[in-house]
Amino acid sequence: MSQTCDMATLPVLLPLNVIPRSSPTPHLEWKPQKYMSEPQPPPQDDGKVMEQELANARQMMDGKIIKKTRPRRTVDYNGSMGRWALLRKLRPNPSFVPHLRPSPPFIIDLLPPKAYPENTSTSLCTKFVHTSTNKIRCPVNVVTWTPEARRVLTGSTSGEFTLWNGLTFNFETILQAHDTAICAMTFTHSGAYLASADKSGIIKYFEPNMNNLTAWQGSSSREAIRGLSFSPDDRRFATASDDSSVRIWSFAESRVESVLTGHGWDVKCVEWHPTKGLLISGSKDNQIKFWDPRTGTALSTLHQHKNTIQALSWSPNGNLVASASRDQTVRVFDIRAMKEFRILKGHKKEVCSVAWHPVHPLLVSGGSEGAILHWDLSTPDNTTTFTQSISPPRATLSQAHDSNVWSLTYHPFGHILVSASNDHTTRFWSRERPGDASSVFSGGGEKPPDVVDVGGQDEDEDVMVPGFGYGGTGGGGGNGPWWGKDEEGGGVPSNEGEPRRGGYGGYLPDDDSIPGFGTSNDLPSRQNGAGSQQPDMYGGGDGRQQDEFGRDRDVAPRPGGGDDWGRGGGGIHRGARYGPRRGGRY
Repeated sequence: MSQTCDMATLPVLLPLNVIPRSSPTPHLEWKPQKYMSEPQPPPQDDGKVMEQELANARQMMDGKIIKKTRPRRTVDYNGSMGRWALLRKLRPNPSFVPHLRPSPPFIIDLLPPKAYPENTSTSLCTKFVHTSTNKIRCPVNVVTWTPEARRVLTGSTSGEFTLWNGLTFNFETILQAHDTAICAMTFTHSGAYLASADKSGIIKYFEPNMNNLTAWQGSSSREAIRGLSFSPDDRRFATASDDSSVRIWSFAESRVESVLTGHGWDVKCVEWHPTKGLLISGSKDNQIKFWDPRTGTALSTLHQHKNTIQALSWSPNGNLVASASRDQTVRVFDIRAMKEFRILKGHKKEVCSVAWHPVHPLLVSGGSEGAILHWDLSTPDNTTTFTQSISPPRATLSQAHDSNVWSLTYHPFGHILVSASNDHTTRFWSRERPGDASSVFSGGGEKPPDVVDVGGQDEDEDVMVPGFGYGGTGGGGGNGPWWGKDEEGGGVPSNEGEPRRGGYGGYLPDDDSIPGFGTSNDLPSRQNGAGSQQPDMYGGGDGRQQDEFGRDRDVAPRPGGGDDWGRGGGGIHRGARYGPRRGGRY
């Protein structure tokens, strides 16, 4: 007891400024005196409220469901373009691109595809955004972006042009352009005019405001015109028709200049080279022919396909041409050596459409089973250039549509893909969010939501489906690192020893990788990041070194301007095809 008292009387050795002291004044607590109530919404106009109530009452009397208003989904490119323009001014060196964090909220930091010349995974448009359907449902044959790239124009079997907003995907206007099914349409490179052709062989000119200028019969015996393509200077255009001929027309005079004969059956597609006087056509006789438009002679013929060629597409630089056929393959040819560059196998039925990405060496194809497959054509430097390798798809949307995918086209920036289908819908696809676990790369596979027609032009606004496709095989087959996705895996990667991939093709987090934008260099089957030192195989250079596509390039990546592809000749336009087995196209 005495010891305890002695302890209590010992002096405190702590400094005086840390010893708590009792305040002589009572503690004051702040209490608000105003703004005590919750925030209130702004007052509504009584007239508008009454009008809305009357409209709801009329809908209830008509037996219609009152649709709840909600903000419309959008894929806005203005923010990313502004950030990229600012970054190009403020970045420490020409090859600097900030890495994205592998988390979906950092989608706001995703730059346009042109900012990532080394990273093709930033251009895989596999995320479902919206479905647009006309009030009167009918198959959509062709789709293209308008010259200013703010709207999407579709042509249907009813002969109607439908204009959709490219930002919010809502209906804008509709026009009865033809009396029969529209088979082909394309804008001039200058964007001043639109030319279209239909199943009865009628060719029409339109202004961008959809004012019809002229119309005339463009084929013999009223045969359907399946393809239409403009020359680089817009003075002429070529048409492919079911009378087994290719015709070259003078645009200003609307007269035929020459008729190219040589195909043994219906000509299904024709494409003019983006910069040269060279035509390519595909026919039902399984042949692909190259033509000199000046003399009208056939320069060469390719016999690799075993069934009807349904679509052709030049790469933006004009060195490669892709062909889609009913033999279930997509083949890529290099015209500089006239050799087969790639055989792309993955479709389970005939291939109906094909389109190139405007920035990266990516190819997208649509099949009659409703699938959309993405193909990556980038290869490492240590492989031979011309080995006829069979490549698996980089990503698969196995249930993108319910029927034939007749047409595909990319936005000129490359951040949105539009698909038109025989199932009466036009669907929009955007890039995945970084690190999104529900992305197509992580084994999704959901089917797009069904469209419920309630009287509007665009119906499906209620459900947001993150992505499609099944899990699949890792890199295999081909001359480089490939990340294939097979639709038979049921969402489980077939290579069980490999880690699961993230939303941008990168692996999910481990010790040495950032999902979505690059991994360590010791793993050859992984993709290099945006700031890696992988050579720029698709960019123009300063003459230091040749890439595998025959152009000069730098060794260091150049995010600002590494994609020196030539202009792509407007959109990728598809003509009509020979009627499919399931349901028929027209």
